Amino acid sequence: MLSPRKLTASLAVAASIGAVAVVVGPAEPASAVPDTIPLTLKNDSGSAEQVYVYVIGTELASGQQGYADESGAFHAWPAGGAPPVPAPDASFAGPANGGSKTVRLPKFSGRVYFSYGKKLDFRLADGGLVQPAVQNADDPNHDTLFNWTEYTLNDSGLWINSTQVDMFSAPYSVGLTAGDGSTKQTGSLKPGGYKAVADGLAQQGGGWEGLVQTRGDGSPLRVLAPGHGVGSGDLPAGVLDDYIDRVWSKYATDTLTVTPFKDQPDTKFFGRVNGDRMDFTDGSGAVVTSFEKPDSDSVFGCYNKLDAPNDQVRGPISRTLCAAYNRSTLLTNSEQPDADASGFYRDDVTNHYARLVHAQMRDGQAYAFAFDDVGNHESLVHDGDPKDAAITLESFG
Repeated sequence: MLSPRKLTASLAVAASIGAVAVVVGPAEPASAVPDTIPLTLKNDSGSAEQVYVYVIGTELASGQQGYADESGAFHAWPAGGAPPVPAPDASFAGPANGGSKTVRLPKFSGRVYFSYGKKLDFRLADGGLVQPAVQNADDPNHDTLFNWTEYTLNDSGLWINSTQVDMFSAPYSVGLTAGDGSTKQTGSLKPGGYKAVADGLAQQGGGWEGLVQTRGDGSPLRVLAPGHGVGSGDLPAGVLDDYIDRVWSKYATDTLTVTPFKDQPDTKFFGRVNGDRMDFTDGSGAVVTSFEKPDSDSVFGCYNKLDAPNDQVRGPISRTLCAAYNRSTLLTNSEQPDADASGFYRDDVTNHYARLVHAQMRDGQAYAFAFDDVGNHESLVHDGDPKDAAITLESFG
């Protein structure tokens, strides 16, 4: 079974919700995984606000986009328009604070959204569902407190993760009961962790405080991921330039060794800076791919000048570079990937958003950028024979 691969896209684009969910390898030909499994929603948030829940994605059996109701039944989206038109109300009421509710989770590649106090405003464009773009102050969902989890349920099992790739907001954890009866959980914050992330960025200064968005009462509404912050002007575009310059200088004379496949230790690529690019060679000395000097946005988004195609050379090298830049390990270790979290985020110039999010997780696991799964530091649980799934809305305290 292939490892889950995290794909990201701007929330502003009209696209299939499944295109930004966890993507897994092809389903095995036979499986005992039923068409739906129980999903228990538990509300430990401490908030008295009404919770609204949405199960949205691509139905794997048909390839159609749509949503599921509480029973797990699929409803295809109607045609969209230009400009985008309102989508049907796909919400159902979540549990009140202190309560729980069990619904059915279908075989989707998609998301489970939840919002507090107000329903989300979804629209349909000609190309599919338009997702909330909270980095845009004019987005109708900008002032709504909400979050989502991503999942894939197919004949090979369940993959479900918490995500902070686009933003850090209303806290929650995910879990499942495996076929052997054991339970798995991830995504839980330390006590006070929600406020600690926002406060940490405010104290960091240097423009990082611009990522924090607050509600009318001054409490944190969300923290934008730094890529969105650069795009919206809330974070300086050159915030990582000093670190990138030092990396470029180091590897003009040193060699960076990338061993991208854990199960293929003899597959290595060797990087050296040559003018305006970093060339990577294979064992024979042949150049296999080259990267332009990245900017902060390319590093935060793991795209553009660090594009990662789904191949066996450039993509694996790029994802390794992306993780190393975000974790600021390229100056301390010329053998990548570096999987030792004790050395992450040690440079003064680093992804402080990812640093703080990981630091406030009980298990240290998070999806704070697109390739945070390099070295298995992502907040993901999986089982090939899941009995049920769980999402717990956690305390803001």
